[in-house]
Amino acid sequence: MKVLVIGATGPLGREILKQTKAKSFAVTALARKPGSLAGVDGVEVVEGDVFDIESLKRAMTGVDLVISAYGLKLTRKPTTRLSEGTKNMLEAMKATRVPRLICVTGNGAGDSKGHGGFFFNRILEPLLLHEMYKDKTRQEDVIRKSDLDWTIVRPAVLTNGPLTGSYRAVTNLSDFNASKISRNDVAGFIVNEIENRKFREKSVTLSY
Repeated sequence: MKVLVIGATGPLGREILKQTKAKSFAVTALARKPGSLAGVDGVEVVEGDVFDIESLKRAMTGVDLVISAYGLKLTRKPTTRLSEGTKNMLEAMKATRVPRLICVTGNGAGDSKGHGGFFFNRILEPLLLHEMYKDKTRQEDVIRKSDLDWTIVRPAVLTNGPLTGSYRAVTNLSDFNASKISRNDVAGFIVNEIENRKFREKSVTLSY
């Protein structure tokens, strides 16, 4: 299977690269600055950007699955960069006939809003992340309206903890509040989902 990772230069993206390589997938990484992935062995690095559709099409040629861990630097200003970048990805996937997308958004987007515990719900989201999560919600809506085989992954607050393989993957958020999860375990979930396809056309929250 040939996998394209978008957002590969971030901390989560790098862990996804590491774990998909370990499964012997053919892995391509999209990077605005390919040199930022110098020294990452076993990965084809392609220069491109989510706001350059032609570069997306080039990167997606022959690809079976796109994993998007594309994110933003923290901003409290209104933004549409996540949703617009995702629209471009979907357009390029349609043009190159890539059938499957696993996209990382975040717990707090869409119907997971209010399921992050007191600190996230009352302090972190309203004071720092509100505008970004509004756009994550738009991003998810774009994906759901597509014709793709999609999975939306909503991690709780990300940490640098180890790969444990012991976490909750929740689609029914009734009486559930997410806390935190390591990037290693999010990447591990994604690798498992590539192989098992348990959460097709579902939004799943990951948390300890």
